[in-house]
Amino acid sequence: MLARIIAELGPWAWWVLGIVLLILEVLMPGVFLVWIGIAAILTGALSLVLWEQAAWTWQVQWIVFAALSLAAALVGRRIVRSRGDKSDQPYLNQRGRSLVGRTAVLEQPIREGRGRIRLDDTVWTVEGPDLPVGARVRVTASNGRDLTVEEA
Repeated sequence: MLARIIAELGPWAWWVLGIVLLILEVLMPGVFLVWIGIAAILTGALSLVLWEQAAWTWQVQWIVFAALSLAAALVGRRIVRSRGDKSDQPYLNQRGRSLVGRTAVLEQPIREGRGRIRLDDTVWTVEGPDLPVGARVRVTASNGRDLTVEEA
């Protein structure tokens, strides 16, 4: 039944496939099916021109579609990468990294390389040189959970 529908649609079958893929991209966003959908539509455009040619067999059409899909995916990847959208909040969900450069006073002394500071409403475990309670420190790095500090 499917073969009969494709045979009746002729070169328009590629257009239908391309539109279905574009609709699936809208329903399941991921910016990948769009490039394959574009390749199907381009194959359909070639099919409209070459449909009567003896060399334009279904095998050739699938090879052209595969090549166009690969080329479209590579071009699409380059386009997406070149956009370079800059975030207005580059440290969103990276709170430790947003604290680099800030200074604080030690709440607990740094002994054997570990201590605690309070920044805003959070007490952070810090790593750095041994220092007494009340010493001013500057945050130099974050590993996600702990902060690295040096004497300010």
